[in-house]
Amino acid sequence: MLKELQLLLLVILLLLCGFLYQLTLKSSCYFCLPPDEFQQGPEALLSKGRIIVFLETSERVEPSPLVSCAVESAARVYPEQPVAFFMKGLSDSMQLPPNSTYTAFSLLSAIDNVFLFPLNMKRLFEDTPLFSWYTQINASAQRNWLYVSSDASRLATIWKYGGIYMDTDIISIRPIPEENFLAAQASQDSSNGVFGFLPHHSFLWECMENFVEHYNSDIWGNQGPILMTRMLRVWCKLKNFQEVSDFRCSNFSFLHPQRFYPISYPQWRRYYEVWDTDPSFKDSYGLHLWNYMNQEGRTVVRGSNTLVENLYRKHCPRTYRVLIQGPEGLVTGELGLGNE
Repeated sequence: MLKELQLLLLVILLLLCGFLYQLTLKSSCYFCLPPDEFQQGPEALLSKGRIIVFLETSERVEPSPLVSCAVESAARVYPEQPVAFFMKGLSDSMQLPPNSTYTAFSLLSAIDNVFLFPLNMKRLFEDTPLFSWYTQINASAQRNWLYVSSDASRLATIWKYGGIYMDTDIISIRPIPEENFLAAQASQDSSNGVFGFLPHHSFLWECMENFVEHYNSDIWGNQGPILMTRMLRVWCKLKNFQEVSDFRCSNFSFLHPQRFYPISYPQWRRYYEVWDTDPSFKDSYGLHLWNYMNQEGRTVVRGSNTLVENLYRKHCPRTYRVLIQGPEGLVTGELGLGNE
């Protein structure tokens, strides 16, 4: 009996060691794909179903806590769908830098349905109206290039693969039921911070054509929300929203501002305030935190009971547990590039 018990304990120990080994491999890789799928590139994964897409167009490799929260929350809300995070700072190498201390990167890599890929814009723009523009443009001479390149990349990615694009300052709270949609940030103004379409949707193709035809990097948002709004007005006869209902246009939906922008950009600081009672956001699918407005560098403070801290606790608990730390609970570095 004693020998049988010892043998059973040995088997359990071996299984536990194997599990820990696999977990270690998962948390230290760039591309969490089986070898045969990695050889085929992102297409092997992205062609399998509706994806959630995030982009980082700076060279930054270690995500900020807000970016980590955005990706983690999406992975929790869409557990059966791949969440693809394309990062310009990644190379095609699968090796982590020596003595790497990329805590947030490792945290996201360990989530089963999160996949981290390099962002190769030239390859991405092939077979789209953006290719000739990109190969002729002098990026160093462009104003707002990080945002302009992000605006272009999100259009091409969703046109090619289909799925949902989200800015890295959106905290997901419940699934989006629509396949083809734009999101209003005001009554007749579209955001490009979140949108979703099936592959090769003609609206996105026309957006890319308009992107090139009316390119002007000197005007902030001209290739982003302003582009989406002017194209929306070509496709749809817009009217003001009635109550909290979405607007159907052609073969896609224009979602009510409550879906992602229940707190409008002039009130963005409210996320960093203490509320008497936290709102339920019952009409929302996600919350855009307007990180571009956060030039003050407001952060999440552990134990502050602010709305944003409570959102982290509920919707990205790993990020909260691992990254919201420090001698006084202060997290720095929320203000990153690539969020609008």
